[in-house]
Amino acid sequence: MARTRSENYDEIQRGILSAACGLFAKQGYMRASIADLAEACKLSRGALYHYFASKEAILFAILDQHVRQMIADVEAAIAVHSSTLDQFRAAIRAIVDLNARSPQEQRLILNDLTFLGEDDQQTIKSLERRIVDLITGLILQLDNKGKIVKRTKKIYTMMLFGTLNFSHTWYDPKGGIGPSEFADMVVDQFLHGIASPVASRHLATGASSRT
Repeated sequence: MARTRSENYDEIQRGILSAACGLFAKQGYMRASIADLAEACKLSRGALYHYFASKEAILFAILDQHVRQMIADVEAAIAVHSSTLDQFRAAIRAIVDLNARSPQEQRLILNDLTFLGEDDQQTIKSLERRIVDLITGLILQLDNKGKIVKRTKKIYTMMLFGTLNFSHTWYDPKGGIGPSEFADMVVDQFLHGIASPVASRHLATGASSRT
């Protein structure tokens, strides 16, 4: 006879994912044992297996949930704006905000994805491509100077995601720059740079006059 679900099944499952995420981020996925997981979740091993078939299944659930939440946040952010620039800014804010709230999940998706089986890896990568495609589409619409061509499209997009994806290694959302302001700084830097072409010419002229 199949074991029936408890009334608080979903709540316990979410608690397992939260505790496991913290454990994996701190100790490392490969170094964390089932015994460590059971202790972190305050469950027996048998109870843990009632909710997830394996440690790998827990990792997959954490990553799958995180990426799907990012897709939902980005799509919702884009939907409430009409101009491409506002959509782009809102989408980047959504990504920064989620990563600021979920640094452990972001660390796992960057460091531990390869520990999943091939099929599960492809599922996560396919979801990630949906986010990349959404942002790439907005970048292409904003490119009014024709800078982005087939040869450079991926480079421009991944330059942006390189800034976003690894900010958890140094960015403190509780510091002097909040997530929305940080996201706007990323957008402005990506679209306009520190010095505009006019400002760059002035800087070059000034440097020449001093030599």
